[in-house]
Amino acid sequence: MSNETRRRVSVLLLVLRLVLAAIFIVAAIAKMKPLAGMPWTIGSVKVSLSMFAVGVDSYQLLPPWAVGPFAHILPPFELVVGLWLITGVALRLSSIVSTLLIGAFIGALASAYHRGVGINCGCFGQGVQINAKTELIHDSLLFLPLAFAVTIGAFWSHRLRQRASSSGATPAN
Repeated sequence: MSNETRRRVSVLLLVLRLVLAAIFIVAAIAKMKPLAGMPWTIGSVKVSLSMFAVGVDSYQLLPPWAVGPFAHILPPFELVVGLWLITGVALRLSSIVSTLLIGAFIGALASAYHRGVGINCGCFGQGVQINAKTELIHDSLLFLPLAFAVTIGAFWSHRLRQRASSSGATPAN
């Protein structure tokens, strides 16, 4: 593979990685964002996360005692995953984590759809009633392939760097 092709693939991987990171960051901020007119304070973020817990509970997957802690942990975790993807540090691991997280979201949507449960997703903000089937198709056709592409690209890029270092050549970044 030519250096120019490697460079183009590396740029494509960077763009895909940044798009995936943006999805996680925007989703996290939308869940933590205070209600209109409220300032960004710890208290207002806690209120927003408590409202997000209502959406988590609508999936009917977790026992009641786990809904609150899960709703308070998930958005900061999404934010960390998004920032982690941007840094490119341990990209293979961060891409796997992001793919598993999106897969878990799709699994929760599939479960809700299969059981006929009406859900308030809370994925990108509060109070939006969604059609589980539509959201399932959307996420499965858009977000999951994006996450897989970043994961495959991360492993491919790592493999190219290993080959280049073992042959003494410098890899194209």
